[in-house]
Amino acid sequence: MTRVAVVDVGTNSTRLLVADVVDGAVQELDRRSIVTRLGQGLEASGRLGDEPQARVFRALDEYAEAMDGHGAGVRTAVLTSAVRDAANGDEFTATVRERYGLDAETISGDEEARLTYLGATVARDRSDPSTLLVVDIGGGSTELVAGSAGEVRFHVSTQVGVVRHSERHLEHDPPKPQELDALAADARETLAAALPGEVRDAVEHVVAVAGTATMTAAMDLRLEPYDSAAVEGHVLPIATLRRQLEQLASVPLAERRGIPGLHPDRAPTIVAGVAILLEVLGLVGAEQVQVSDRDILWGRALDAV
Repeated sequence: MTRVAVVDVGTNSTRLLVADVVDGAVQELDRRSIVTRLGQGLEASGRLGDEPQARVFRALDEYAEAMDGHGAGVRTAVLTSAVRDAANGDEFTATVRERYGLDAETISGDEEARLTYLGATVARDRSDPSTLLVVDIGGGSTELVAGSAGEVRFHVSTQVGVVRHSERHLEHDPPKPQELDALAADARETLAAALPGEVRDAVEHVVAVAGTATMTAAMDLRLEPYDSAAVEGHVLPIATLRRQLEQLASVPLAERRGIPGLHPDRAPTIVAGVAILLEVLGLVGAEQVQVSDRDILWGRALDAV
């Protein structure tokens, strides 16, 4: 048994998983997520802002105490899209590594895709020959990973993300229909160029991970408080997602924050997230998506040992 702590510093949130890894299985002990919006302003400036960095450091201060309390022997961190894209990303990563004693690295989009697939399929039948598409919609990028029988067959990281596309297209509160149309068209064009026709045609099942997916499941189930066990494996028909997008985009942010099941901190970016998820499903002709609460955190935990 190895006790592992994994931190994921993303564009929209900073997350922690502490788990025991035993014979290839991940047994969760502690999991936390704080919306830190590290990518705020990055689209315009090309740099990580001082206040977004400070929000991440405050989250890591809390997580350091949790790692100490659990006695985690292996402590690792992955930094993704925002840090990859920022001119001062290397400096930020070095600070995280030195200040918190983490084996921290800024990973490539390809590595992010591999770890996400590994985590999302950890509890699935590794011998299943059907083609599975794992979708990870993040703040600055969306990873699409297709595989079967436990092996990745295709993966790509795209510059489509909930923070990036919200800042790029959604100027009004609530957003105007033409803004939503522009966001969807932008995402559709990028995703279509990234996912070859032969991969789209092969997809039989779609699994979505990360904040957008788990929040759509929580809203559908009206979970208060959030329940990971209830979210894991929940199936959302495309019609349900369309109704959710219509509701979310029709009300101002203050009202959106009060929607049952939706964490208030996710409210600023959930409209873009659901719109992007719908574009992915449309691209592969899927009528539904299965939600998984296991993602890159689980993949990195397995990889670390």
